[in-house]
Amino acid sequence: MAKLLADWVRDDISDVKGRSVRWLSERHFFRDPMRPIQSDRDFFFSPADGVIIYQKLVRGDDPVIEVKGKNYSLKEAVRDPDYPSVMSLVIGIFMTFYDVHVNRIPYPGVLNYRELEPIESHNRPMLAMENALIDDLSVDHDNADYLHSNQRVLNKVSAMDLGLSYYILQFADYDVDSITPFDLKPHRAYEQNERFSQIRYGSQVDLIIPLTNAMRFDFLLEEGTHVEAGVDPLLEIKRPFEL
Repeated sequence: MAKLLADWVRDDISDVKGRSVRWLSERHFFRDPMRPIQSDRDFFFSPADGVIIYQKLVRGDDPVIEVKGKNYSLKEAVRDPDYPSVMSLVIGIFMTFYDVHVNRIPYPGVLNYRELEPIESHNRPMLAMENALIDDLSVDHDNADYLHSNQRVLNKVSAMDLGLSYYILQFADYDVDSITPFDLKPHRAYEQNERFSQIRYGSQVDLIIPLTNAMRFDFLLEEGTHVEAGVDPLLEIKRPFEL
């Protein structure tokens, strides 16, 4: 259930925050709780448990955020200089060490994925962003320098009934380099909120939707909200007859 960051830390984190890393790793981190598979094609659900650290509409070359004076664009995110300059919707969800790390399909479609080549030999740590969220209850984009370099997998989902394809971009942290799809076969159809992958330890998932003139999407939550995969809708779809 969606909660403001301060409420989530108080309600869900305070009881386990003092535990050792070993205890958290063995008994908490690798949770995969049973969740009912919701289906409502008027919404895009969250693909990940975590905190919304940005959400906006941008073109391919436009900055999604500025990190220590350096712009971070969608073309850089997907590492494709030919990413279309159309307006796109992007939502970044940071997954802390305390979150469930199983990812789900936010809207049904046919999934293909590819691992993008790393820019540097090692991923940069994402702990600074986690500490700011958990300890300071704040979203500080200057802690997101990992976005420029870290290992990532780009998942493309073709949503036939919407007439568009969207992306789920997964980032891995310094410690693990482990993004693990559950099914290695390409061109597989997934239902809404079906499990499709896991990222180990701190990580991030971005939902990216290149927009068309056929429909509009309304944001439902605010930056700094903690969400759960397959539980919380992020976007409401407004089809032409609803505009």
